[in-house]
Amino acid sequence: MADGIDNTERVTDELYGYLESSIRAYNPTADFARLRAAYEFAARRHEGQLRRDGSPYVSHPLETAGIVADMGLDDDSLIAALLHDCIEDTTATREEVSKLFGADVADIVDGVTKLTRVQYTSKEEEQMENLRKMLMAMARDIRVILIKIADRLHNMRTMEYQTPEKQREKSLETMEVYAPIAHRLGMQKIKWELEDLSLRYLDKEAYERIRTGLLERERENSSFFALTEEKIRSRLNEGTGCEVYGRIKHIYSIFRKMESQEKTFGEILDLYAFRVVVGTISECYYALGQIHDIFRPIPGRFKDYITTPKPNGYQSLHTTVIGGEGIPFEVQIRTRDMHHVAEYGVAAHWKYKDGVSARTSDEQKFAWIRRLLESQQDSDAQEFYQSLHADMFADEVFVFTPKGDVINLPAGATPIDFAYSIHSAIGNSMTGAIVNGRIVPYSHALQNGDIVEVLTSKASKGPSRDWLGIIKSPEARNKIRQWFKKEKRGENIVHGRVALEEELRRANLKLLDVTREDALPRVLEKLSFPTLDDLLAAIGYGGISAQKAVNKIRDDLAVAARARRKDELPPAFGELKTSKRKNQVSGVVVEGLDNCLVKFAKCCAPVPGDAVVGFITRGFGVSVHRGDCQNYLKSRGDQDEAGRWINVEWANSETDIYYASLAITANTRDGLVMDISSAMGAMKLKMTAFSAKANGGATDVAITLEVKNSDELGAAMSRLRGVRGITEVRRGE
Repeated sequence: MADGIDNTERVTDELYGYLESSIRAYNPTADFARLRAAYEFAARRHEGQLRRDGSPYVSHPLETAGIVADMGLDDDSLIAALLHDCIEDTTATREEVSKLFGADVADIVDGVTKLTRVQYTSKEEEQMENLRKMLMAMARDIRVILIKIADRLHNMRTMEYQTPEKQREKSLETMEVYAPIAHRLGMQKIKWELEDLSLRYLDKEAYERIRTGLLERERENSSFFALTEEKIRSRLNEGTGCEVYGRIKHIYSIFRKMESQEKTFGEILDLYAFRVVVGTISECYYALGQIHDIFRPIPGRFKDYITTPKPNGYQSLHTTVIGGEGIPFEVQIRTRDMHHVAEYGVAAHWKYKDGVSARTSDEQKFAWIRRLLESQQDSDAQEFYQSLHADMFADEVFVFTPKGDVINLPAGATPIDFAYSIHSAIGNSMTGAIVNGRIVPYSHALQNGDIVEVLTSKASKGPSRDWLGIIKSPEARNKIRQWFKKEKRGENIVHGRVALEEELRRANLKLLDVTREDALPRVLEKLSFPTLDDLLAAIGYGGISAQKAVNKIRDDLAVAARARRKDELPPAFGELKTSKRKNQVSGVVVEGLDNCLVKFAKCCAPVPGDAVVGFITRGFGVSVHRGDCQNYLKSRGDQDEAGRWINVEWANSETDIYYASLAITANTRDGLVMDISSAMGAMKLKMTAFSAKANGGATDVAITLEVKNSDELGAAMSRLRGVRGITEVRRGE
């Protein structure tokens, strides 16, 4: 046993030694005594705890701190990384950490802990709150999220020891939450690794196929890499000292290109990229000219992110050229400072040497975080998540004000988006726009380099509801909604009532189903509105869509409506056969029959909770149908068949499994199948059949689920209606 303890200490001491060496390389004046004390404190508190691979738990905070050291962060960040799980997973307290290592460290550790402590009622709510909390944590102290990203990166590197369910859950969360945050912070190196590791567990077959293909290509083209690097280096070293190196693009970016362009791996040509790192900005443009002299540039594939940096601070020149072997490749040209920012993004701005002064400069640097929080304050979980995710991943267009200021907007943005990005008052009083000296319509799509002037008038009546269908930026959408919310309540209620009635009709429901005395309180509670007028006003100004509101309540309303109809319908051709004897067979109680064969009709696939009726077949026992089954409704009017319908009811059983078919209609898009599978996987529901068929711009999907009752099936249908692009979910026939 003593040998085991000694070996554990030796392993963790070696890890700490590597960490200390890494820190000395970029900050030889770090407070190593304080760092050592933090390591020993963490080792004592985590003593006896093991990770799933059998290693001592303290190895995880050590590896996390190593990633933080790679970012070049300050002493407090490194100490907080070493202690980041102490408050959550050990007896250590915030006060104890503060006393031993300072208030700043305690604040960071507490911030990281709070990002993982809360439980949620749904996956959408969890994703929304994770993003909200991360943004708020960034607004307070960017180091909190940097450590959290490092923590997730190490967990993803060791995900092979988790269960398949946990691998998929954490990989989805990483792809949906952590990779976008890393992207928005400019941390490209970490973002790429997070995406590749996530894809490994989300689509292992595709991951391995691309990885194997890349290894084969690398062997085939090793001479191409060497020759190209040498050709660029020898030309540029004539005029400037530079670093040149090539790489194959990362796996997930290739996967996305294959999916979006519907190509096989063998059809993807531009797999290679070369980096040229020089000393000054003028040398960047000199290098660009030389590369275009050596290789043939591809028209339209040049981007200048030095003159117009990306919002996350990224700067580089990008050009795509064709080599002598006919192989296309991208060349990225940047200074050494730009390269450090490109690798580590915002972390590059919080170095050990910046100290406290970094806090004041962050005020302006992270203003976009506050804007994102403000623009989403009235959104529900799904909308917040989707619009924020779109904001983080959106392609961008750079346009200019008449004074020459650069404004970045989502690709496809209109003059309306531009106006609201300047100020909400400009957008609200907008009457027209001039682009490059010409008057353009509101729907005009802005292009890179456009000069945009907004025409305003004090006599303007405010924004039009039609603008909501034109604009691209979440910021503009929210500001327009806020205007309507404040200025047009009466009009909003009218518009909301019309929209709700139309959506209810699509679901075979009426507004009366919502406003009934026994239904309205439940509806308002489920949708979180105090009164019906508040609900209608919110639909009217766009705070919640009519479709989303109906999707949340339609199953409850449909069950109530079916129950009322069942109570109101008289029996067809006399009473159904009845008997006082009730016997349970296959989860169903059949009246008047004992030990008979029971089967569930495929035409309607009933599940517990559905109103059901039995049909005595000729030689095959009792077939159980839903009360709203079309076959039942047609057959009960036939006098020859009416006498064979019999009362049945569900037995109280929590263990039986039933098969339910769902028919889904969705707009055709990449990733639809994965999102449907993920939605059902998140609910731990097993799909026993799945088929999809393209139908013009739509896709018809049929799935069969294993469920226990109609409540579980209703929850699954609600979850599916929340998947992006799905327009209809109904029970299969």
